[in-house]
Amino acid sequence: MKTFSILSTALLACGLSTIAEDWPQWGGNTLGRNMYSSAKGLPDRVEAGKFKSGTEEIDLKTTKNVRWVTKLGTQSYGNTTVAAGKVFIGTNNDSPRDPQHQGDRSILMVFDEKTSEFLWQLVVPKLASGKVNDWENLGLLSSPTVEGDRVYVVTSRCEVLCLDVNGMANGNDGPFQDEAQYIPGPGNPKKAKIGPKDADIIWKYDMMDELGVFPHNASNSSPLVVGDLVYVCTSNGQDWSHSNIPSPQSPSFVALDKKTGELKGEDDASIGPRIFHGQWSSASAGLVNGRSLIFFGGGDGVCYAFDAQPVKQGENSFLKTVWKYDCNPPEYKVKDGKPIKYPDANGPSEINSTPVFYKNRVYVAVGQDPEHGEGVGHLVCIDATQTGDITKAGPIWSFKGIHRSISTVSIDPATGLLFIGDFSGFVYCLDAETGKLYWTHDMKAHMWGSTLVADGKVYVGDEDGDFAVLAATKEKKLLSETNLPAPVYSTPIVANGTIYVSCNTHLYAFYDAARSAAGKDELPKVNLSPAKTESKK
Repeated sequence: MKTFSILSTALLACGLSTIAEDWPQWGGNTLGRNMYSSAKGLPDRVEAGKFKSGTEEIDLKTTKNVRWVTKLGTQSYGNTTVAAGKVFIGTNNDSPRDPQHQGDRSILMVFDEKTSEFLWQLVVPKLASGKVNDWENLGLLSSPTVEGDRVYVVTSRCEVLCLDVNGMANGNDGPFQDEAQYIPGPGNPKKAKIGPKDADIIWKYDMMDELGVFPHNASNSSPLVVGDLVYVCTSNGQDWSHSNIPSPQSPSFVALDKKTGELKGEDDASIGPRIFHGQWSSASAGLVNGRSLIFFGGGDGVCYAFDAQPVKQGENSFLKTVWKYDCNPPEYKVKDGKPIKYPDANGPSEINSTPVFYKNRVYVAVGQDPEHGEGVGHLVCIDATQTGDITKAGPIWSFKGIHRSISTVSIDPATGLLFIGDFSGFVYCLDAETGKLYWTHDMKAHMWGSTLVADGKVYVGDEDGDFAVLAATKEKKLLSETNLPAPVYSTPIVANGTIYVSCNTHLYAFYDAARSAAGKDELPKVNLSPAKTESKK
């Protein structure tokens, strides 16, 4: 009951009206994961600039509304988070910050928010099993979650790590003391030299060892922290044959103790045998009729709502299913009396995007691994107040005009407009209440990331490296577009008046230079982290 009380209080405190200036997790400051910010004074036009001759350094004199730019690796899919004066982002090791760490590694880089100074990094060794579990050079895919002085992240080794927000600069804290062995990998006789610019691991939970899961190609869930629990997708999936699921009985979704890493519960949905390919969704949370729910998109194309409080059942504890909705309509499964085989372009898909909780509704789209190409999609709006298998009851509304999508929706509370991109490169503007389509914008390149809506604008990037700003209105208006040095596979975020956009090779901090020069930057940040929310019990 104590945990439930904390969960409920945290969810109430972190509702859609609560907006701090930091962006401490995937989804900013809402546990519902709506890609929205109430920030004002953001730029409607930026220019990414040009390289200094013979270098990979951007000449700031050729940019517009750029606070700073810093070099990343060569593949950067991890979305930016900003908290405690620091910027956290996942990338690979193709531009080593420490000469002792060479070759393929996954990296979490941490920079100073104001100056872009490199502060510290987490260096993750590759799995010995290779690309079937840990695809080469992808880098760290998880968007870190920062709460107080702790950072939670899922590594490419299918681990959940809790880190010190300050790295080793303030000493080696916590029960985990073997960072020197962690960095080179298990069994490697050569230990790393640990310094103040290395990560301080507080605890580690290995989902492959502890749960027997088999991640397909990559692990990338962005942790959801509510109360005392950390919720993550296990990334369990198929093997190299694309027809066999090695660990069908392993859980797809788990809850861990945020202080110790102890397993506190696993899903009761038995998703494993029905996984189409892999599982790469992240969860959201919401308070529905006084009950704390966790929303998760499964590798079977089903959106689940689990009770946030694990229930003891025999020797194990489970996150009990409250409702489930199959997001694949019947015509995506069967044609002319014959099943449509995955990954057929006209067939069913899993859920890779994050379900967004907003006003007792859940919004989510289906899609597949981008390597499978384009295909039919489905965006649904689900009534979150129901129980049981609600597939036959149907959604509040659905939109089949979208193609396969791995993008998460963004909803503007001021206008009720919903924005989402699809892998085919289209951005859609719909009415969040009714599903009415207002406009479509063709980015003319594949889209992996999501839209961000803030200050009456929609920010979005694509695989060609184009970064577009559109008006967040019922009438389509392209305000500006600039080209970044490499593909944009991430989602723009905003923190403290600055928009952060990463392409594969560089992280940009955009801002309104004229507003800043006039001394009109946003107010000092207000910390409304769920970590600070306490139960009265």
